Amino acid sequence: MPCAAPGINTSGVGGAASSDVIVGRGCAVIVVGIGADPSGPVAVSLIEGAGGDEVWTADAFPLFSHPAKNREAARAAMPAIRATNRQQVREFILEIEPAIHSVSAARQTIDDCRLCKRGRAMTINGLCIVATPIGNLLDLTLRAIEILRKADFVACEDTRVTGKLLRANGISARMIAYHDHSSEQDRARLMTLLKNGNSVALVSDAGTPLISDPGYKLVRAAVEAGIPVSCAPGPSSPVAALVVSGLPSDRFLFAGYLPAKSGQRCAELASLASIRATLIFLESTRRLAESLADMSETLGARDAAVVRELTKLHEDVRRSSLADLAGQYAAEPAPRGEAVVVVGPPGADPPAEADLGALLDRALSTMSVRDAAATVAVATGRSRKEVYALALERCGNG
Repeated sequence: MPCAAPGINTSGVGGAASSDVIVGRGCAVIVVGIGADPSGPVAVSLIEGAGGDEVWTADAFPLFSHPAKNREAARAAMPAIRATNRQQVREFILEIEPAIHSVSAARQTIDDCRLCKRGRAMTINGLCIVATPIGNLLDLTLRAIEILRKADFVACEDTRVTGKLLRANGISARMIAYHDHSSEQDRARLMTLLKNGNSVALVSDAGTPLISDPGYKLVRAAVEAGIPVSCAPGPSSPVAALVVSGLPSDRFLFAGYLPAKSGQRCAELASLASIRATLIFLESTRRLAESLADMSETLGARDAAVVRELTKLHEDVRRSSLADLAGQYAAEPAPRGEAVVVVGPPGADPPAEADLGALLDRALSTMSVRDAAATVAVATGRSRKEVYALALERCGNG
């Protein structure tokens, strides 16, 4: 533990009420002692040489303070401050703007720069799932930045997309492509790296990996091999769309992408119709109008929201009934990109006989009588025997 050298003030600026930690790169820490006088100077201290994963905070050691009115004065004081440190100096960075003169400016800088009061020491082991922005680069968390900086390798869906994100944050990393079309050999290569003690950060082009993005097989293989798997949580378009939709969020089901063909899509929707929860789907905007129409016909009259361009400049959220939303998008040119469709839970009443017949007709167009009856029975809560009899009747009438 470092100790004060003669002639160095260890109590901070006179009247100092508290101290805060601004963490720089590596193991260098700058402490700003905030005085009682808002217009008074601030105390800038440098504590260097923290070894390994040791965490340094204002409460962990005496403050080696030197009064400084600005950045230049702080730099001039660094040799004297460093002399108080008995451990090897590793690196330091000054993260204070040149013209910090007062408490209010110091506090603002602390708010902008602090990672956490406990410090910044972090090690990366095994496979770490890292969420990345879905549109706004500012949504990349400080912890995600640190993991991407320290990981031995970054496995990414598209090296071009991830490369832009890394460059925007001043990160240089060894990237390895890993996506939906990656082979067993690609996964085996990553597993070899992990088994040899390398750390791998897994990212997708946008959002949280594995949520309709690659990664499940790699995570499964790592778990089975006893390799540590961790997560740096962050942006996820399904959750973001849910919380802005205005629909019930206490119970929800994320169903991913629906089939592209209408018959298969309706059969899938029929299997979800009886679930008493808000449903969340991802959909290509080219099929948005058709999918909303199928949802309206299969799921019935429900409130819904279509969310596009989340976190971007032209974020768009439309809230209405499924039928109304289907009409809106049918009357407009298809927008670009992808959308998240959030559908409210079903009402208390079971489907009417006419609705049951419509569900069966849809299911029978792509499935056998037995499979159609089983699917619709599960979706509606009706007995399989009753639905099977109605299916045979409709086939006979056809």
